[in-house]
Amino acid sequence: MGPTNTAIQSLAETFKALGDPTRLRLLAALAQEELCVCDLATLTEVSESAVSHSLRTLRQLRLVRHRKAGKIAYYRLDDDHVRRLIVEGLDHVSELVEVAG
Repeated sequence: MGPTNTAIQSLAETFKALGDPTRLRLLAALAQEELCVCDLATLTEVSESAVSHSLRTLRQLRLVRHRKAGKIAYYRLDDDHVRRLIVEGLDHVSELVEVAG
């Protein structure tokens, strides 16, 4: 028996979210370490507002989670599944670039 329709729909929504380069850069950065919005904005060269909007989408899909320390929210990947998804995806496209290059 294959995956349920609900599982397929959830995966499609996840891949749709991963189709955005800004969100992918955020996830790649968070695969390295926990970061706050201001650090993510600096690393990705995107406004804090745009980072917050992207993080909201990623939180809704349970790809990232946050913790509050005073007024600052620190973000990290939700779990190791997300880390493996990002790392494997980057490994895959890196191999494609090497073969094409």
